[in-house]
Amino acid sequence: MSRSRHSALFALLTAAALTLTGCADPAEPGAGTAKGEAKGKTPTTDVVSSVKKVDAVAELLPEKVRKAGTLRIAAATGSPPGAFYEADGTTLSGADIDFADAVAKVLGVELKREVASFEAILPALGSGKYDLGTGNFGVTDVRRKTIDFVTYINDGQGFAVREDSKLKEVTDLTDLCGLNVSTGAGTTFEVALQENLPRCAEKGKKPYEVKTYADPAAVWLSLKQGRTDVNMSTINGLRYAVTQQEGLRFLNEFKRLDVGFAFKKGSPLTPAFQAAVNQLKKDGTYDRILKKWGTTESAIETSQISPPELKGPTPK
Repeated sequence: MSRSRHSALFALLTAAALTLTGCADPAEPGAGTAKGEAKGKTPTTDVVSSVKKVDAVAELLPEKVRKAGTLRIAAATGSPPGAFYEADGTTLSGADIDFADAVAKVLGVELKREVASFEAILPALGSGKYDLGTGNFGVTDVRRKTIDFVTYINDGQGFAVREDSKLKEVTDLTDLCGLNVSTGAGTTFEVALQENLPRCAEKGKKPYEVKTYADPAAVWLSLKQGRTDVNMSTINGLRYAVTQQEGLRFLNEFKRLDVGFAFKKGSPLTPAFQAAVNQLKKDGTYDRILKKWGTTESAIETSQISPPELKGPTPK
């Protein structure tokens, strides 16, 4: 099955066959639909078309890019509210899509978007296949060694379980010992889980088992069917998904991370993208995008280029 069909399946699972939420609750920053949208509908507010080119920002682009007028962008999809296919299997939606399109309008360039798997995008940036990538890429110190980031939201790591789960909170990854944990392939979640796996044995506990999936729909299916006990994923993605699926609940935030557009190390594009994000904050588009997708608690004060990784669990 193609990736577009996988993503369409996920959209159908979360938008048609499952219970949907009516509007975003301020206490649930990733709730299914933005305030004012019809129940059961993906948010459709147009927050991009009114954005205008800002010459002073566009001038920060390399001359070659300004003349070409295009940039190649890779987009990982399948994880609402970041980026996903609508139920028709062809229409892309999500906050990542809106942010990238809005930045492109400020810069006066056209994006040549190609959907790619999450785990393939960062290596492809290094090879020069794409100019930039989106996919809710968290800024980590390991990634900063080979990738440059321009931040636009703050998201992070969290957990979701079935409603009947006895697990109440994860404050340390050893709380997962003895459980089957699902997560996305090639993610920071997979890295963190594998790195901490030996700690269960050190505490005399049975290790947890990490089950990775390339497609987000498979992650949720494994949890709902009881093949896994807990899902580790993005805070916003988890909050969004559990509001749309019966029998699941958001457990807790674990760690916050800045999220950014990804570029190859040393890319000359980063100053222009940073200025464009900050322009969107200045003209109000930034807040409108977050409101549309119910993720206002993920707002950042200002865009940064490859800031240090945020350390430690989410403060209580």
